[in-house]
Amino acid sequence: MKTFASLLVLSALTTAAYGQENFKCPDDFGFYPHHISCDKYWKCDNNAAELKTCGNGLAFDASDPKFLTENCDYIHNVDCGDRSQLEPPIPAGKCDRLYGVFADEAKCDVFWNCWNGEASRYQCSPGLAYDREARVCMWADQVPECKNEEVAGGFSCPAAGEIANTGSFSRHAHPEDCRKYYICLEGQAREYGCPIGTVFKIGDGDGTGNCEDPEDVPGCEDYYGDLDLKSIRKSELLAGLQSTGASRAAPAPKNQKPRPAPSSRNAPEPSNN
Repeated sequence: MKTFASLLVLSALTTAAYGQENFKCPDDFGFYPHHISCDKYWKCDNNAAELKTCGNGLAFDASDPKFLTENCDYIHNVDCGDRSQLEPPIPAGKCDRLYGVFADEAKCDVFWNCWNGEASRYQCSPGLAYDREARVCMWADQVPECKNEEVAGGFSCPAAGEIANTGSFSRHAHPEDCRKYYICLEGQAREYGCPIGTVFKIGDGDGTGNCEDPEDVPGCEDYYGDLDLKSIRKSELLAGLQSTGASRAAPAPKNQKPRPAPSSRNAPEPSNN
């Protein structure tokens, strides 16, 4: 058994040595791709070849026509061509490999950027989910691995024909956040956010509404707390957001109030106890 293992090790060393001896530097200095492995490359210094390996999850970018660039990039950014072999994955926590961008297995709107085994958490904007193939945040209903209800916080669009005069498009208030709202398009819910300084006001008709000033929306007057809304509305940030109405990263309002629950005729009177 020991003899067989020794032969295997010797064979591997012989193959590696042959590969090193067989490669001849085209020039005195340069960096050249390995003919089989995408994460390996040759470093030539004074016409002496040294076999190098990129970090686990990186591949050698051989796009420099002069072969003067030593660049290991994320595997998904490199055109490996026929160089199909890679080193086995080395998992580390949330990282499938030591380097790379990986989807979270539990939440489809979360992904991890890994560098040398250290994972940094990122989350898509409301209503979006991380697409594993495109490696960008897309609408949740366009991501096969994601259930739209998960990103929409359990919100489900009304059934077809349930809301009159809205067709396949309707808007609905978020149950907890005055600034957020849902748009239903062909039965798919997408979460949006009003521009900073405004909140969502439910319209007169079912499935309608617009972003308005907080003072004009009962129950949401104090959503932004002590923030100076006049200054915010004049800022370049708000000017940029006004054009889209999309939810962007914004400072969290202090002591923001949740959206008041819809009133009900049969609801019990509040107790003073």
